[in-house]
Amino acid sequence: MLIAKFYVWIIRGTPLLVQLFIIFYGLPAAGITLNALTAGIIGFTLSVGAYNSETIRAAILSIPKGQWEAAYSMGMTNSQALRRVILPQAARVSIPPLANSFISLVKETSLAAAITVTEMFQIAQQITASTYEPLWLYCETALIYLMFCTVLSMLQQKMEKRFERYVAR
Repeated sequence: MLIAKFYVWIIRGTPLLVQLFIIFYGLPAAGITLNALTAGIIGFTLSVGAYNSETIRAAILSIPKGQWEAAYSMGMTNSQALRRVILPQAARVSIPPLANSFISLVKETSLAAAITVTEMFQIAQQITASTYEPLWLYCETALIYLMFCTVLSMLQQKMEKRFERYVAR
């Protein structure tokens, strides 16, 4: 538990860009060399994992204690209560912030260019350097990000609707 709290504290307390630099440029000093894409995936995964673990923890804690007690009174074990009663309710509460985190991750991938990962924004910058048309290229890049995020928002709405069945009526 202390290791998890320490991990979340470190990741939430430091900028993602710094984390990427430590993983890609700093770890080779400790004898760990990763290619840029692997370093980026590890950095983004560690970052999103820390934030999402807090979201899930908060969602579980938001379920009233009476729900646990009701499950226990029906003879459920701790894991059965969690799986059958608590998690379905917590999932409904956690979908909006988890989806926001995922949408934010899509936009943050542009930071990977700082550790030499070729990604969409970096390509736009390279094309701009040769065409001298920054407005159109950056607007086009923004529209592509917007399309990705719109699709993810639509998926979020579908998931929210699916979990509405856990709402007491």
